[in-house]
Amino acid sequence: MRSTARAFATIDDLEYRLCRWINCAGRYSQVRNFFALVSRLGDGVIWYVLLLSLPLVAGKPGLLASLSMAVGALVGLVIYKSLKTMLVRERPFIAHPDIDCLTAPLDRYSFPSGHTLHAVFFAVVTAAWFPVLGPALFAFAALVALSRPILGLHYPTDVLVGGLIGWSLARAVLSWIPPQSMM
Repeated sequence: MRSTARAFATIDDLEYRLCRWINCAGRYSQVRNFFALVSRLGDGVIWYVLLLSLPLVAGKPGLLASLSMAVGALVGLVIYKSLKTMLVRERPFIAHPDIDCLTAPLDRYSFPSGHTLHAVFFAVVTAAWFPVLGPALFAFAALVALSRPILGLHYPTDVLVGGLIGWSLARAVLSWIPPQSMM
């Protein structure tokens, strides 16, 4: 029992150190401002624009893609809000005074990262429907994921688990409405 507790304490310490190291990059104003903008766009702005523009640009396939993404995004919202409420993991800047909060969080708890969940979800689903958009959206999703610990809002495991949930949710949505059946 003690060895398990010791192992978790060691993992927590390593994650804290990694989080603190990543957060140091945000002390440079150009880095902080860039990732604050990325994070703000990841609040939903990019996804709302995507959902509204796909039907206009791609017709029926765009509408079906947008509808499947909207449903998946709502399921993702329920999943991450439920996990945050149940697990109540304090954000790094709350738990560790030497980690700076470089932008305002949307809520109190950190696990999992909802920004990363949705960024990965939208990138995977959109790329399946419209592969030409994949590289840009995967790059943006990676920047959103990186922004969260840089800004002091998430631990690396928050981001990792958020990404895994987003990917899993995307695969489920794509099995429900496969893109190739609509084109």
